[in-house]
Amino acid sequence: MSGEPMNEPSSAEAPGRSPGRSEVGSPTSSDAGPVIATRRLTKRYGGQLAVDGLDLSVPAGSVFGFLGPNGSGKTTTIRMLMGLIEPTSGTAHVLGRPMPRSTRAVLPQVGALIEGPALYGFLSGRDNLLRYDAADPTADPRTRRARVAAALERVGLVAASGKKAKAYSLGMKQRLGLAAALLQPRRLLVLDEPTNGLDPQGMREIRTLVRELASDGTTVFLSSHLLDEIEQVCTHAAVMNRGRLVVQGAVAELAAGAHGRLVVSTPDPVDAARVLKEQGVADVAVEGERVTGAPPARDLAEVNAALVTAGVRVRGFTLERASLEDAFVALTGEGFDVAG
Repeated sequence: MSGEPMNEPSSAEAPGRSPGRSEVGSPTSSDAGPVIATRRLTKRYGGQLAVDGLDLSVPAGSVFGFLGPNGSGKTTTIRMLMGLIEPTSGTAHVLGRPMPRSTRAVLPQVGALIEGPALYGFLSGRDNLLRYDAADPTADPRTRRARVAAALERVGLVAASGKKAKAYSLGMKQRLGLAAALLQPRRLLVLDEPTNGLDPQGMREIRTLVRELASDGTTVFLSSHLLDEIEQVCTHAAVMNRGRLVVQGAVAELAAGAHGRLVVSTPDPVDAARVLKEQGVADVAVEGERVTGAPPARDLAEVNAALVTAGVRVRGFTLERASLEDAFVALTGEGFDVAG
């Protein structure tokens, strides 16, 4: 959302509530139903179908990962959920209210970082947040500086808060965008690539922050191209491909739905690969002294015995747990596009 600041942070809280650190990012209330629910949500641009009949359900209190390769419809979906664009057909409810009709009622309870933060480069990080907070009609000006200080501390920008935003690195700008989204308590936080530009330490800190927000009761809707990031921090996920929802559910269940890889460590990889194929192991691959393949239907103990009988020196014989990436490839039939 370049050219102007992202949605001004606001809150359903009554003015005058103290902004202590423990309150930043905490929800204002709980909801029994899904925080986000769509029904046959569709967006068409001329002859192009960007989102096709999407039925999405995001449980309250979850950290929900939104996955998909480039062009899968993730960003278009997020923009419809936030009331930035109208759907062609279907419905979207956020916090139990229809969007975009209820934008004025819903957005004050939602913190969003979409397509990177829009900042005033000539202002310091602190002054950017003060400007955001001043634009929120529900924000109590008497506690504004305390709220800004708490948000800066939470994203680790206190030391750089006096520096002009135009001098910030990409990772620092991401942190400042998160701080803006956390100025007021939120029931829902929508993050589009929140660790973009961060170093490994910064990524760990943001993951920790997301977990803290979820433990406070805030629902976090997280779009990311980093599958391992989703697997580490998310409780639930949905996979999009070519505008359609492929699958959604608990992350552990999605990964469990994909088969792991049989891994044999041996100084005799060529002979091992031959025996594994004879034992019904498909997709056999050799990399140095490591031979992998899709587990066969037969008892793995028999496969191991066949290797030993054939004179293969087996140093390791394991079945690796399937990752979320394995599940993604199995579901979409393609690798993950990091530009997604």
